[in-house]
Amino acid sequence: QVQLVESGGGLVQAGGSLRLSCAASGRTFSAYAMGWFRQTPGKEREFVAAIDGSGGITKYADSVKGRFTISRDTAKNTVYLQMNTLKPEDTAVYFCAARSGLLVFVTKDRYDYWGQGTQVTVSS
Repeated sequence: QVQLVESGGGLVQAGGSLRLSCAASGRTFSAYAMGWFRQTPGKEREFVAAIDGSGGITKYADSVKGRFTISRDTAKNTVYLQMNTLKPEDTAVYFCAARSGLLVFVTKDRYDYWGQGTQVTVSS
């Protein structure tokens, strides 16, 4: 079974940056497309960014385009989310997700494995 552990969350002022990491364990990590989702209390978990199995194709939610960058390091079995120019509305618990397949999807139902989440809080 694939296990995912997020880290790197914290408190930051608006306009600041954070880098989230997702460490994966399990077989054939390179064959999994990876995604980042976020959730606030009372709201549905929403798509943020995703990267395909090869690392060559990425997709972002409109709300984070130009500010967030997803990447992966297969040798380290780790996926990253670099978040720049953070806004208060970015405040959420951020979850790393993996799916058994190479293609990128933007809906949470397409993903098979989830981390526990890491809190990101952006203050005004």
